[in-house]
Amino acid sequence: MALDIFKITGPVRLDGTVTISGSKNAALPIIASAILAPGKTILNGVPNLSDIEVMCRLVESLGCKTEAVGGKIVIDSTVIDKPFGDYEIVRKMRAGVCVLGPLLARCGKAEVSMPGGCAIGYRPVDIHLRGLQELGAKIELKNGYIVASANGGLKGANIFLGGPFGSSVLATANILMAAVLAKGKTVIESAACEPEITDLANCLVKMGAKISGIGSPQLTIHGVKDLNPVEHTVIPDRIEAGTFLTAAVITKGKLKLKNCRLEHLMAVVDKLRTMNIAVEENADGCEVSSNGHIRATDITTLPYPGFPTDLQAQFMACLCMAKGNSVVTEKIFPDRFMHVAELSRMAANLRKEGPHVIVSGVEKLIAAPVMASDLRASAALVVAALAAHGETIVNRVYHIDRGYERIEKKLNAVGAKIERQSV
Repeated sequence: MALDIFKITGPVRLDGTVTISGSKNAALPIIASAILAPGKTILNGVPNLSDIEVMCRLVESLGCKTEAVGGKIVIDSTVIDKPFGDYEIVRKMRAGVCVLGPLLARCGKAEVSMPGGCAIGYRPVDIHLRGLQELGAKIELKNGYIVASANGGLKGANIFLGGPFGSSVLATANILMAAVLAKGKTVIESAACEPEITDLANCLVKMGAKISGIGSPQLTIHGVKDLNPVEHTVIPDRIEAGTFLTAAVITKGKLKLKNCRLEHLMAVVDKLRTMNIAVEENADGCEVSSNGHIRATDITTLPYPGFPTDLQAQFMACLCMAKGNSVVTEKIFPDRFMHVAELSRMAANLRKEGPHVIVSGVEKLIAAPVMASDLRASAALVVAALAAHGETIVNRVYHIDRGYERIEKKLNAVGAKIERQSV
């Protein structure tokens, strides 16, 4: 099988305008939510990504029909005749487990493979399963599959979804989708507050769900008998926006980001300003500019509205060129440091100590062949390569295709020198 690589020549200075795509992490559970509303759900602003293709294949395997045309996906869920999430599909993407809740709610049963996804540390699904059991589901694990049933239907309950590293976004999505058709009232405590959960909840409300407390850690759901298909536009991708912000920073550049909501990125904007980076909001997004004098700072990842774990690697790349020492602390996925060894190959000065990385700024990064290990780590390597002297080869860019819509085209349009090659 041919695998694509990026050849990236640096250093460059980025200057221009980038339009941010719709949110992958919002679109995936919203596609799953179409299972709840028989008929045709229309989703606008959906990015063209391999993860989206996998999720569409998954709902098709359940009986849905999907059609994708230029950022719009139509999901016809009139028929769900096979509530079975096959290993060969679900193993490719962690969000595949999101079909479990809606399948249980609609069909009263589901059999879904344990999920796969990025190599960023162990992420158990016990919170999902515990929440569904609270709603009355009977759950067994057989041969790598979650076998769930709710013969008498799901029933409302008070559910706590906190885990050892805070609230779980996917578990909140799964329980929320199951609860909207459960009998009676459900209260979810320690619900994830991420904008992607708010977007899912808003879509469900359009379908006819009764949800209050949206955007807060306490969601109250009054179950309804049925939901109707709707048309919905997915929010912009805050992680893609944050990645382009870091690309502007490390290249001493100036970028205008269109279709970007700064209110979803306040922890990031605050951190950029402490790093001596100018970020200004405008009508359709923001403008970021860097004079090249990056100030060292400390970053700790936290659940939303804290600093997002999905931008930790990209910011570490920037801090490699900051003046002074920075400390990056990972509190969501403590093992999420696969990029440290690869950035070190590019002459970064990094030292990992448990869930911390001490970053000592260097004068310049040097191009090297590097290996992408997961989605956000690969984005960090691309960001670093933009500023590195020479030609960097980034291997396994299929990781980046999972979460960024042709990132090389967007970057090349504002001054990057990236060539995609099949090897």
